Amino acid sequence: MIHASGYAAHTAQDGLHPFEFDRQEAGPGEVEIEVLYCGICHSDIHQVKNEWNNTVYPCVPGHEVVGRVSRVGEGVTRYRTGDLVGVGCMIDSCHECGPCQHGEENYCEGPNSWLATYNGPMLPAAMAPDHRNSYGRDNTFGGYSNSLVVREDFVLKIPAALKPEAAAPILCAGVTTYSPLKHWRVKPGDKVGIIGFGGLGDMAAKIARAMGAEVTVFTRTPEKLEEASRLGVSGILESDKKAIEKMTQSFDFMLSTVPEKHDVNPFIPLLKRDCTLCVVGALENLEPVNNQQLAFHRKNVAGSLIGSIAETQEVLDFCAKHGIAPDIEMVAMQEVNDAYRKVEEGEVRFRYVIDMATLEKPAGLGPR
Repeated sequence: MIHASGYAAHTAQDGLHPFEFDRQEAGPGEVEIEVLYCGICHSDIHQVKNEWNNTVYPCVPGHEVVGRVSRVGEGVTRYRTGDLVGVGCMIDSCHECGPCQHGEENYCEGPNSWLATYNGPMLPAAMAPDHRNSYGRDNTFGGYSNSLVVREDFVLKIPAALKPEAAAPILCAGVTTYSPLKHWRVKPGDKVGIIGFGGLGDMAAKIARAMGAEVTVFTRTPEKLEEASRLGVSGILESDKKAIEKMTQSFDFMLSTVPEKHDVNPFIPLLKRDCTLCVVGALENLEPVNNQQLAFHRKNVAGSLIGSIAETQEVLDFCAKHGIAPDIEMVAMQEVNDAYRKVEEGEVRFRYVIDMATLEKPAGLGPR
């Protein structure tokens, strides 16, 4: 057994606190990883607070993990000790269903869907209270810890051109936006609208621009207009109704990255005929969609869930090739509860990343 240290929530109300636990050592086909950095995703906050009504406690969040291989199990061929690697939202799947056979593990149709890096399989809320799964694990503990053990085929290579700490959010925020941009075939010259300009919106704008699209971001925050200009994309305030009205039927694709319940109806008129608005930021019920807006121009409102393992490697390589990285702010493990508050209140400029070297420091000390 591996004795592990991390931070966990034990209820929806008490925040994250130091937590000691054991992990199984790397078995055949598995890789043991020393965690160096872990991004803070808004999904972590939803899960810790049980806002999706399916959290299994104790909950050790973290699915934007970068670390070094510390040990490999029997039969591992892809990685060696010392390799810089990443782990995203999944650590296993059924391997047998149609989506898994086609390399789309993120849409696994097995008995429990894919196995999440933390909080076990992505089970419906009704199944959570007596959570058991076919992998023999009551729960899984994520990257807010000093170690992970993962199947080698769910481990990603971190390109040398990426800074390890900046690569961490690409493993969720990056692939969650790359996957729909790729699926709906965004190409040079397309007009792409990004709704919401936080962690996901930042990556979506950078990736779409690198794909050759003409990008417009929609934000509620005036200060972010300057940031959009810095990235070389257009920025529009959602409150600027006149400017938005002028964009009617002008977008080839739109991506909503807003991480909570919101209304997409104001943006549907902006789509061209036969085009799609995809929602990736919210798993809650959205405001009802006005089907008249869809039907009259055969438009679509769709959803997309993270990305496959292959797509995650693709986006890491794509970001390395194009010099793309999220804007990040490093925090100590002991600052995680304050970081959560700032994310919820919109104070952070894009993405927090935890320096796991601070895990062993006494509470109250900041990063090195």
